[in-house]
Amino acid sequence: MNQVLLVAHHQRTEAAALARAAASWLRQRGDEPWMTPEDAAALDLQDLAAERDPRQAQLALSLGGDGTMLRAVQLLDGAPVPIIGVNVGLLGYLTEVEPQAMTAALERFVAGPDADHGDWQVERRMMVDIVVQRLGDDAEGPRWRALNEGVLEKQEPGHTVRMMVRIDGAPFTTYAADGLIVATPTGSTAYSLSARGPVVSPRHRALLLTPVSPHMLFDRSLVLDPEETVEVEVVGHRPVVLSADGQRAASVAEGDTVIFRASAAEAHFVRFGRRRFHQILKAKFGLSDR
Repeated sequence: MNQVLLVAHHQRTEAAALARAAASWLRQRGDEPWMTPEDAAALDLQDLAAERDPRQAQLALSLGGDGTMLRAVQLLDGAPVPIIGVNVGLLGYLTEVEPQAMTAALERFVAGPDADHGDWQVERRMMVDIVVQRLGDDAEGPRWRALNEGVLEKQEPGHTVRMMVRIDGAPFTTYAADGLIVATPTGSTAYSLSARGPVVSPRHRALLLTPVSPHMLFDRSLVLDPEETVEVEVVGHRPVVLSADGQRAASVAEGDTVIFRASAAEAHFVRFGRRRFHQILKAKFGLSDR
């Protein structure tokens, strides 16, 4: 018996119907599908609710868009659980399976990657660990993990914030900006892209440092080696807010430092056949062949 975690979009009725269909199919096989109590309550699927550690699942099935995939990654908290993404909504970068192909995808997955009707592989995506070190504390404090990015942004409208960046302990420069983004290659097509950061293939391992609306001559992104550590210290009197994959994490005050490192954990996405990132990018932006 396999435990299968179902993660579904809360506002899409199609996601609830797909969750019900997937649960029925899995139960017929003798598998055990379940949801977190919060998801089950939001979708009126209380019979699927279970108080379990998501990291114990053998498979996660994401029913929604890229945001739902991010939430599945967060629930797994670094555990190497494969995730199948079913696209409910607009074209996304992370989801792959269309709703009508969900059952076929599950059949291919359970057949195994080397079976005649399996033909799938696990794509591993880099993540970033984020740690806050408070002024005066020798030990590192709260920590988070993100697939897309960690962001430090101003709290007060109409003002910039000042942040000193160190790379591997060596001072780089102090940014006066609306914020700073430290992204992974997966996150290069998220907030970092909106701030004019580079598009990086998710096959790479790198850390991207992108300023948001910088009030200074140097406004370029940096693409760093994944072994390099980025430290961002708030040096102005205005506090900033830290978020991880779009979720507010902490308030960071003057003298506090946020440390970004490539995570030892990776997100594991199930891919059926060859998936070309640049073709998804092309479709997203409506690019022509010439």
